[in-house]
Amino acid sequence: MSHPYERLSPDLILDAVESVGFEVNGSLLPLNSYENRVLQIGLEEHPPIIAKFYRPGRWSDAAILEDHHFSLELAEQEIPVVAPLLDNNRQSLFEYQDFRFALYPRQGGRSPNLENPDHLEWIGRLLGGIHAAGASQPFKHRETLSVDSLGWQSLAWLRESGMLPPEIASSYMALCKDLLLQIDDVFTTHDSRQLRLHGDCHPGNILWTDQGPHFVDMDDCRTGPAIQDLWMLLSGDRQEMTLQLSELVEGYRLFHDFDTRELVLIEPLRSLRLIHYSAWLARRWDDPAFPKAFPWFNTNAYWQEQLGILQQQQELLNQPPLLLF
Repeated sequence: MSHPYERLSPDLILDAVESVGFEVNGSLLPLNSYENRVLQIGLEEHPPIIAKFYRPGRWSDAAILEDHHFSLELAEQEIPVVAPLLDNNRQSLFEYQDFRFALYPRQGGRSPNLENPDHLEWIGRLLGGIHAAGASQPFKHRETLSVDSLGWQSLAWLRESGMLPPEIASSYMALCKDLLLQIDDVFTTHDSRQLRLHGDCHPGNILWTDQGPHFVDMDDCRTGPAIQDLWMLLSGDRQEMTLQLSELVEGYRLFHDFDTRELVLIEPLRSLRLIHYSAWLARRWDDPAFPKAFPWFNTNAYWQEQLGILQQQQELLNQPPLLLF
């Protein structure tokens, strides 16, 4: 069966952008995105813009619009989030030949230097601002982060997909089941405040310029605990992560309260992301872009590596959580 994105030709893309009222010059540059199709579009007599064509069937219109409205709300509060462009009717979600899409201003930048304490503190301030706004009202149509959605459903999909090599499948499934049972206990024991989040706040979704950082790609914004937007910015050994986290939280607390009880969720959230990431790749394997971009996936070497990483996570789950300086 053909994949829906196979119909998304250059001519269709340019015609879609012109249907909103922009005059394109014919140039088109695909950007590094796989869940959706994201491209830079050249315009006549204006700077290029970014077009995001949403994966068919993934989000409802209401869920996409909540993403847009949250981004616009943050931008109105002068929090540097790249928000979608609005047409003359203040619409941000468009449709052309059954493809839904949005347009964004082009805002480049480089990766943040997460070894620089000043950069971490600055990012922390902005995340505090995002969460202060995020706590003001709930999402109605976006997903809620849960052990079931990220963990158990992902594991069930992998089990049914047949992608796990037979010689690894039983060990992988047993290990993930043990991890998820332990993570269930952690989430049940440590109830945390739920708020609107960026949801996928890893370093690749923060771009740095001479004016400081700005946040991109709110496509995974969801309801969950605040620590979800901080833990992916941590790396290195325990001491290094403690220093990084302390700098982030120092800035964060200038704009929003931080509940240190959420620190116990860091390794459970990391474990959930590992399991969910494998299931995400497996779910998307029928999209021709995925085998080309991730040729190492679905090999014995990949699953053996994942088994080792998850065994390490099992050990980390039994260690005390990070502490702030």
